[in-house]
Amino acid sequence: MDSTNGNGADLESANGANGSGVTDALPPPPPIIPPNVEPVRVKTELAEKKNLRVPMARKGFGTRGQKIPLLTNHFKVDVANLQGHFFHYSVALFYDDGRPVEAKGVGRKILDKVHETYHSDLDGKEFAYDGEKTLFTYGALPNNKMDFAVVLEEVSAARTNGNASPNGNGSPSDGDRKRLRRPNRTKNFKVEISYAAKIPLQALANAMRGQESENSQEAIRVLDIILRQHAARQGCLLVRQSFFHNDPSNCEPVGGNILGCRGFHSSFRTTQGGMSLNMDVTTTMIIKPGPVVDFLIANQNARDPYSIDWSKAKRTLKNLRIKVSPSNQEFRITGLSDKPCKEQMFELKKRIPNESGEFETTEVTVADYFRDTRHIDLQYSADLPCINVGKPKRPTYIPLELCALIPLQRYTKALNTFQRSALVEKSRQKPQERMTVLSKALKVSNYDTEPLLRSCGISISSNFTQVEGRVLPAPKLKMGCGSEAFPRNGRWNFNNKQFVEPTKIERWVVVNFSARCNVRQVVDDLIKVGGSKGIEIAPPFQVFEEGNQFRRAPPLNRVENMFKDIQSKLPGVPQFILCVLPEKKNCDIYGPWKKKNLTEYGIVTQCMAPTRQPNDQYLTNLLLKINAKLGGLNSMLSVERTPAFTVISKVPTIILGMDVSHGSPGQSDVPSIAAVVSSREWPLVSKYRASVRTQPSKAEMIESLFKMNGTADDGIIKELLVDFYTSSNKRKPEHIIIFRDGVSESQFNQVLNIELDQIIQACKFLDEKWNPKFLLLVAQKNHHTKFFQPGSPDNVPPGTIIDNKICHPKNNDFYLCAHAGMIGTTRPTHYHVLYDEIGFSPDELQELVHSLSYVYQRSTSAISVVAPICYAHLAAAQLGTFMKFEDQSETSSSHGGITAPGPIAVAQLPKLKDNVANSMFFC
Repeated sequence: MDSTNGNGADLESANGANGSGVTDALPPPPPIIPPNVEPVRVKTELAEKKNLRVPMARKGFGTRGQKIPLLTNHFKVDVANLQGHFFHYSVALFYDDGRPVEAKGVGRKILDKVHETYHSDLDGKEFAYDGEKTLFTYGALPNNKMDFAVVLEEVSAARTNGNASPNGNGSPSDGDRKRLRRPNRTKNFKVEISYAAKIPLQALANAMRGQESENSQEAIRVLDIILRQHAARQGCLLVRQSFFHNDPSNCEPVGGNILGCRGFHSSFRTTQGGMSLNMDVTTTMIIKPGPVVDFLIANQNARDPYSIDWSKAKRTLKNLRIKVSPSNQEFRITGLSDKPCKEQMFELKKRIPNESGEFETTEVTVADYFRDTRHIDLQYSADLPCINVGKPKRPTYIPLELCALIPLQRYTKALNTFQRSALVEKSRQKPQERMTVLSKALKVSNYDTEPLLRSCGISISSNFTQVEGRVLPAPKLKMGCGSEAFPRNGRWNFNNKQFVEPTKIERWVVVNFSARCNVRQVVDDLIKVGGSKGIEIAPPFQVFEEGNQFRRAPPLNRVENMFKDIQSKLPGVPQFILCVLPEKKNCDIYGPWKKKNLTEYGIVTQCMAPTRQPNDQYLTNLLLKINAKLGGLNSMLSVERTPAFTVISKVPTIILGMDVSHGSPGQSDVPSIAAVVSSREWPLVSKYRASVRTQPSKAEMIESLFKMNGTADDGIIKELLVDFYTSSNKRKPEHIIIFRDGVSESQFNQVLNIELDQIIQACKFLDEKWNPKFLLLVAQKNHHTKFFQPGSPDNVPPGTIIDNKICHPKNNDFYLCAHAGMIGTTRPTHYHVLYDEIGFSPDELQELVHSLSYVYQRSTSAISVVAPICYAHLAAAQLGTFMKFEDQSETSSSHGGITAPGPIAVAQLPKLKDNVANSMFFC
């Protein structure tokens, strides 16, 4: 039996770690200082604290497991000129009247013009420009401060068409030439380039020896900027270090005129084996180019242009770029007109002066102007709002039917469930296909021709790096009636086996919000299958069918009406409710239903939405979740509760999984949700409970780990420690093992010095003399390293671990593919061991992490990341449905949300009833 394992397919979204789709801003350039002045460092609160923790160094390498040769998508980089320097300059751009240039995207055109016009004044130096305020050269410019004036033909700030040749000399299409030829449309710009800092390339050599510094990070940043600039010159869409060409063959429709666009991630990394270029296939969402009206109809699933919701359309279109026919000019959409084209008036200046030599103005409708002055008869858009491409006080209206969306525009809103499924389906690639595509992409990228890379002697190998992996054996699992399971290829099943700790279901009812399946048959089958797994299920007290009159009512009303019915017919609160939902995926009853059960009544509930009459396989999967929620255990590690499990059983040990989930991009008003789960009933590592809190939107550090409320600690950690104590025979944990998800390398120091401090404070607040030892690991899935078996079409086997060659030169990290990648290419989890007071050996720690991928109660397969982290995701997601927010896909705008200044009060989650708070309600 194969249950869903939650690993998903191989989907590399370029939307980033948080899925937000908003491009990370680069850090601001350092202040401008003369080259011989040492800047005064401003002391931060963090810097003033003594004994700052830093990520620990590697203690050694693991040895257990069967060795296996592998290839990885890292390409070796040689740096010949390590004696040279990058020079960092700050760039300021102004119009000729002194106003700063704020338009996005125009900077590259201005700097290219400076480079072309003043080549000899610049000593022929090549630029690495980030498109905003930072520029680097290899070797110094002639002067520390240089001013230039350039003239640009006024073309749009948009990129070229994305089909340019790799050397950036792509010729414009006929349409582009027509646009470029408009006479007398030029603009003057002033450019100031000022020296900011000097970066020795020697810092790269130091970083490869594990001696990282600000200089080495800056040097790698310069190399990454060179890659971005190289892609920009080919007209690519840039998303951080990912690049997307305008090639229709790379795009797949996912619904609603949204395309999944396949591109490439390229970034430089320092590793044990030296410098490498990490290159991977990645996907981002773009809007299908073409008539604006077609996009709106498809996006809103509207019948025709006259049934479009224009307030929604206004939010969707804002900031998108269009090409207008017949002039071929490009504009950015700023809004829509308030009235239809045939009614929207504007002031038109007459072309011929009157008798006194003045140009009179007359009021005219947009439709009449286009008909009479431009000689364009509108076919259908006279009755529709106009597109506004002007400024707030000076609108410029264009009829909808003359506007077409240009290519390579990102779609940054949340995808609906069906779009996500289509994206996963269409973007996955088998390992061999991915390797072929990457080899071709590296060739086409033609990095060897990049002048700046050549000037500092950088050459990139075209061969995948060879690494040695080890395949760890799967842990034995304990099942019911003394039987054991030996997972094969990361999987096992419950055929002819019982759950290791089955529960009894005595007082329960069924609620049916759907008329599409035979509920009586489902109940009979569930009782039968439950019996075969060891769960005694009594007949339900009653089946509650929703009345036809409520089916079209709002979700909250439907839930309220159902509970009134239940209360009127039941003698007391049931132990469990099975709920049959009307839709499988985004059913709007789910959130209100869960909230009502868990916060008002303390009832464990399991939802199901069968598309057909469920079979035994489906019901077994359902029972895995029901049994775990009601306090049972489906399977456990054979070594749990035995002295053989030395890393856990020798002293009381609690395992924490921590994660923060954020709203969709652009939703600045939606709180983020922090979830921490903890193991209970030591020495078990298979049972968990969760504590979930809201915090300010997009805040990545968990804020409520230790939280004073008057004289009491009202934080997450205290709640979990008290539960561990009461469920583990009044033993306090002496070892605390923390798995943290969702943070990048740049946030490791905050996790070590802010979050870990709060956890220690929570312990000390409970008992000043209590000094537990800590182990802290970060798990990352949002990276671009992949592994391949040479000469094999298969993914790497489950249990494959890599801790050499492409890992960090100094820090303690490893990659683990615990799961069997059934579709696409396996994405390994990258574990970083930041802190270890307990003193695990590399083998002990790697085996513990591997084992924790086998204790996930919802599935009969190893999962891709440790179970505590998966549970934290689930808990955050479930309680997130309690929060009443607007439809995510509508509230976000295409350019990200605008946050009002000042702190915003965060809506708190309702408290769960005690009897479900300690359960695995999230399972």
